[in-house]
Amino acid sequence: MIRVAVDAMGGDNAPVEMVAGAVEAVKKKPEIQVLLVGQEKTVQEELSKYTYDKEKIQVVNASEVIATEEPPVNAIRKKKDSSIVVGMNLVKNGQADAFVSAGSSGAILVGGQVIVGRIKGVERPPLAPLIPTEKGVSLLIDCGANVDARASHLVQFARMGSIYMEHVVGIPNPRVAIVNIGAEEEKGNALVKETFPLLKECKDINFIGSIEAREIPHGGADVIVCEAFTGNVILKLYEGVGATLIHMVKQGMMATLRSKIGALLVKPALKTTLKSFDASQYGGAPLLGLKGLVVKTHGNSSRTEVCNSIIQCVTFKEQQINEKIRQSLAEEKAQGPIS
Repeated sequence: MIRVAVDAMGGDNAPVEMVAGAVEAVKKKPEIQVLLVGQEKTVQEELSKYTYDKEKIQVVNASEVIATEEPPVNAIRKKKDSSIVVGMNLVKNGQADAFVSAGSSGAILVGGQVIVGRIKGVERPPLAPLIPTEKGVSLLIDCGANVDARASHLVQFARMGSIYMEHVVGIPNPRVAIVNIGAEEEKGNALVKETFPLLKECKDINFIGSIEAREIPHGGADVIVCEAFTGNVILKLYEGVGATLIHMVKQGMMATLRSKIGALLVKPALKTTLKSFDASQYGGAPLLGLKGLVVKTHGNSSRTEVCNSIIQCVTFKEQQINEKIRQSLAEEKAQGPIS
């Protein structure tokens, strides 16, 4: 049984979508048990709307809620009975295998490092979401945790991202690229220029060089490495363009009688194509490099994304990703620093 703690109070649509997503997850995957963390009365009222196996969902009371606008460090320190702090302590104490939240990104990042703790040797845990591409999916690492990253951080991101893509997504020898403004090695800012030769020397990853932003949707690399400022801009633009394009396609198909008839003919194929580019089906972004699994989902997550984020924890646990990251870091240390 995989036990997943879910922040029932975090996100724009809590607790409605969080509870609904938890119910969907336990119905789809009988090996999952969900611990819904939040204000017990509120969560129980929402749960009462559904029929489910009562043994598969448990409510863990947490009287406080951390708001998005609160300073993360103070919130984690002062609100000990918040859903985020209580949920992370469940992971820390071995009462849950993972924690999923759509709440405050800052509080999740701080709590992940302070409460759950980093794997020894991990300099900075990155957020790593899967993003849809023409060829399937790619891992964008980092998309929001480390705005001021160093070259050594990006090298670790590449290693951890490779492990994730190989063992969770099932891509052997995943292609790793660093985000740049051109394909040439001499291009880029100071961080990219410093990181590029270090990645070239890594024998344990399949580094293919630079990747320009326009090549990302085509699936130009399996692991896309960057610091969090760049990664977050890529992710938000990706989501915005995708949503706008879908809206405009639907609007265009409903414009005239002829386009409506055409829409009926292409609807099955179009629906399949648009679904493959829906990021919500891939779940949330794991905070890699922690001693336990913490997954951050979008603040406006629907029940589908919450459900998929919970289910994604099963593969992470079964494939022992944390153990593989520990092993990779140990091997790196044994080889000595990259010169």
